[in-house]
Amino acid sequence: MHAAFDFGADAVYAGQPRYSLRVRNNEFSRAEVLEQGIAQAHARGKQFFVASNIFAHNSKLKTYLRDMEPVLAMKPDALIMADPGLIMMVRDKWPDMPVHLSVQANAVNWADVKFWHRMGLTRVILSRELSLDEIEEIRQTCPEMELEVFVHGALCIAYSGRCLLSGYFNHRDPNQGSCTNSCRWDYKVMNADEDASGDLARIAPETIGFNYRQALNEADESFSAMGDIKRHPLADRAYLIEEAERPGQLMPIMEDEHGTYIMNSKDLRAVEHIERLVKIGVDSLKIEGRTKSLYYAARTAQVYRHAIDDAVAGRPFNMDLLGQLQGLANRGYTDGFYERHHTQDHQNYMAGASELHRSQYVGDVQGVQDGWAEIDVKNRFAVGDQLEVIHPSGNQMVRIEQMRALDGSAIEVAPGSGHRVRIALDQRYDKALLARML
Repeated sequence: MHAAFDFGADAVYAGQPRYSLRVRNNEFSRAEVLEQGIAQAHARGKQFFVASNIFAHNSKLKTYLRDMEPVLAMKPDALIMADPGLIMMVRDKWPDMPVHLSVQANAVNWADVKFWHRMGLTRVILSRELSLDEIEEIRQTCPEMELEVFVHGALCIAYSGRCLLSGYFNHRDPNQGSCTNSCRWDYKVMNADEDASGDLARIAPETIGFNYRQALNEADESFSAMGDIKRHPLADRAYLIEEAERPGQLMPIMEDEHGTYIMNSKDLRAVEHIERLVKIGVDSLKIEGRTKSLYYAARTAQVYRHAIDDAVAGRPFNMDLLGQLQGLANRGYTDGFYERHHTQDHQNYMAGASELHRSQYVGDVQGVQDGWAEIDVKNRFAVGDQLEVIHPSGNQMVRIEQMRALDGSAIEVAPGSGHRVRIALDQRYDKALLARML
């Protein structure tokens, strides 16, 4: 939370596990921590929204108002909600409590927005499935309502979170906050053929596995153009699917060294559209940060704050911001539905592992004394490495010339997480984050 604020966020959102989609790795599950978080946010002049955005079954209706009463006494700036019944209950009991409509409610048109304004809500977080032109039409038609949109983070293969996979496989329902991201699992593809009854049956014990990158290098030009599969040397070891409305657009279903990821969406990155969103008049840009690191929160907040400030000042988009986000763990990036007519690049069929292209988070500066900074090490780095010092006052590149152990002895390598070392660093970079350039 504080890292997000330090690097440019104006608000954060968090949820209590029983009533939100924020179950895993949630320190705010403890009431005293939630109260501290809200109080500390307000002390910094920031806002704190509490997500209460499940679609509640009957059993949770019985306890909802009782459990939420102490939360509202902490004076969060708004509740983020999706379930119309829960919204009705909150509006009846606490009519002065601002309520924001969650993206889970899938508001996709201006009539949705006007309906929720009539119900007394103060902000609508629009569905991720909207284009920039659709958002602009909603803004122009509904000037009375605050609008918020997602600009960065994980994308769901279902309609903004309405997925059944996790509940089907292991009874952990996405809309109850316990999604296990089943769409990102490693699914093995098996050889199969029709049996006598017309059902598909497995015909060989082997999986159709191979190194995708190697196979792509071996593929001929016709396959690269999605042409005749009979000319491809690996056609008998892969499936290609064709959607009826897109004849000739053959999508390969293959495995890389990590597995097969036929349902794995790329991550949303819309920093290149911030200028347009600012001109449209969107009130809030939202970064999805569930189970992400302090480094992720700081880095994304800094980049999007920079993009917002440039847009407001009339400066052109800084292309370097794309590179800064590339250094974060990601599954490949897409701008989602903001621009229509994308190809299957939306879907990340080939790779499931996170990609780190530019830099790696290696440590936190705990303090600086006499020109030496004590580093809480997160990943390995060594003398001679080039580090990016990431700080709210501005970032800087430095090369490590010397490193010391805490006892003052000279060392060459910070081995990894759990170690503490010292490097030469200016006093002004106290509490900075460090990333090693790859």
